[in-house]
Amino acid sequence: MTRSKTSSLLDNVAIVLMEPKYPENIGAAARTMWNMGLSRLVVVRQEYPEHDRMAKMATHHAVHLIDKMAFHDNLEEALAPFSQVVATTARSGRQRIQEKTPRTVVDEIYPLLENNEVAFLFGPESSGLTNDHLKYCQYASAIPTDDFSSLNLAQAVAIHCYEIYHGVIVDRRTEVPTTKFASTFELEGMYDHLENALLQINFLQDKTHDYYMRNIRQFLGRIRLSAKETKIIRGICRQFLHHRSSTDPGDS
Repeated sequence: MTRSKTSSLLDNVAIVLMEPKYPENIGAAARTMWNMGLSRLVVVRQEYPEHDRMAKMATHHAVHLIDKMAFHDNLEEALAPFSQVVATTARSGRQRIQEKTPRTVVDEIYPLLENNEVAFLFGPESSGLTNDHLKYCQYASAIPTDDFSSLNLAQAVAIHCYEIYHGVIVDRRTEVPTTKFASTFELEGMYDHLENALLQINFLQDKTHDYYMRNIRQFLGRIRLSAKETKIIRGICRQFLHHRSSTDPGDS
């Protein structure tokens, strides 16, 4: 694999910042990204951050990333193009995705990059990512630290950008590319259909709804469905819902 081809793989990687509080952290992220060959910056926030404060930290070298960054007011829309999403988190829990080191995650996503777009998702500075954010993610990356695990947003972005650059450019490998997987947009449409079908048969109850949907997402996420496979599942759900509505005694 030539250097030009490995360099182009970085174009399929995006850094997504979820509700960053300080514009300076966005600028610092952009500066680190440009140093490590990454150029796709996505910000999810209710209000557009103050440009001058972002630009000051980005410096003139990376201010162009600020100028062309993608801005969204909701996470689902921001993640729509990506088929694989990596949650970056220091939090752990029984119902959360199994965490791996940034280097391990990069090793696993490397074969995907030629045919898939991958997002590294970073949560708010004060609270990190919630379970609702994690439902879109297939991986969880946690930076190993000695005892005190608190790193600020810019530091966490810098470490992950370095590992991405090192894994793709420095430690180049010849691996067979994987197929193209379904995007978040396609997966969310499938999950909506599946959820509606499960509600119709009362499989999802108030107390267990979130638990079962979270586990279904994690299970199907591990399978890595293609766009064609999501359409098949959606077709089954549509047919099931149509059949159920046409045979419902309440309709007669």
